[in-house]
Amino acid sequence: MLKGISPLISPELLKIMMEMGHGDEIVFGDANFPSASHAQRPVRADGHAITALLDAVLPLFPLDYAVDFSAVLMAFRGDREPAVWNEYRKKLAAHPDGDKPLLTLPKPDFYERARKAYCIVATSESEGFANLIIRKGVIRI
Repeated sequence: MLKGISPLISPELLKIMMEMGHGDEIVFGDANFPSASHAQRPVRADGHAITALLDAVLPLFPLDYAVDFSAVLMAFRGDREPAVWNEYRKKLAAHPDGDKPLLTLPKPDFYERARKAYCIVATSESEGFANLIIRKGVIRI
């Protein structure tokens, strides 16, 4: 065990976040996302919602200052955006470079971007269209 690191972050996820460099992306896939078939580096986070994982990850993970968005989402179908998106906005905005707009991509484009991501975290998030991609920034010293 280490101090200050959430128990939601598995050793495998911590290792991957340490390996990632500036511009690398990590996907948090909802329970319906085809993580195993799309991931270069799959990580399981069974039993955890994406919002809970963001609470654990964002204090350790610098967001990219060099892009015009805080995160990437899969475009939804229907009249109203998923409620979880507003939670994402709040959680991201509490961190440096997290107060930018969210970029939404059509499903095929999101899937293509996910295939190129450094890692895909398979979660138990039950809300539809809750998939999220964040991009790693740099540590400013």
